[in-house]
Amino acid sequence: MSDRKGPGGLPYRPCAGVVLMNGDGLVFAGQRIDTPGAWQMPQGGIDRGETPHQAALRELGEEIGLDPASVEIVAETPDWVYYDLPPHLLGKTWKGKYGGQKQKWFLLRFLREDAAIRIETDHPEFDRWQWMRADDLIEAIVPFKRDVYREIFAAFRDRLA
Repeated sequence: MSDRKGPGGLPYRPCAGVVLMNGDGLVFAGQRIDTPGAWQMPQGGIDRGETPHQAALRELGEEIGLDPASVEIVAETPDWVYYDLPPHLLGKTWKGKYGGQKQKWFLLRFLREDAAIRIETDHPEFDRWQWMRADDLIEAIVPFKRDVYREIFAAFRDRLA
């Protein structure tokens, strides 16, 4: 499916994402610095030569300061999850090179105390964070990503506890 094209015939950007759940089955959500009111889970591009699993763990460190020993991998989405950029972002986001993202998502169990989470990273993406119910996070994400979040949470629903 690597030849699947997004809007405008542009390729999809490979990305890895993390559903970080605590012992209560709640999910980490960070409020984006660049989009106040928009909450999301850690995610980011997959670098050349990197596996989706490696990228997910790297993003976890870069975005919320956690090392791999802070989490346990519970599951991953069986297939890539795709989303298209809305027309107003097409040609602007990611220097106009991509029409959306194809994402591999990983469900991780958080093994530390909340104090281990540090959003004040070298290149911060979040200005606040909280644990949220999956359904609440779906409503708090930017609208064009809601279907993606529904698909991700549906894939992990039986393990989110």
